[in-house]
Amino acid sequence: RHPEIVWAQRSDKLFLTVELPDAVDPSVELQPDGRFVFRAAAADSAPYEASLELYGSVSVEESKVNVGSRHTLCIIHKQEQGWWKRLLKSEGKMPPYVKVDWNKWIDEDEEADSKGHGICLFLLFFIRDDRADFLDFFSCVSDG
Repeated sequence: RHPEIVWAQRSDKLFLTVELPDAVDPSVELQPDGRFVFRAAAADSAPYEASLELYGSVSVEESKVNVGSRHTLCIIHKQEQGWWKRLLKSEGKMPPYVKVDWNKWIDEDEEADSKGHGICLFLLFFIRDDRADFLDFFSCVSDG
């Protein structure tokens, strides 16, 4: 089974959110070539796994993962700055469990206007969703 994954991008990073409430032992593997693997079990012990080949190379060292009670948020830094044509390396239809995260999405030409507002959107998102996730996320982004 696959968990739902929502995504958005900026010129320097991707936001991947794996929606799997009460995940047991979630793990994320990220490779420099853009291979992303999520594994966990649901509360009912059913195994979940998602494997994606991202469009471009990423910086594993700069990327961050925050595991919360409702979802796992991954902030993946691109190796080279620039907007990707799509999320995945392969052309064609996206897997049905991968969707756009319209809460975080901005268009390429709107990015300069949104500088400084991104953290506010995240704060609102996490305060609304789960206070513990908010605190974990804030400590994740405030260190660099």
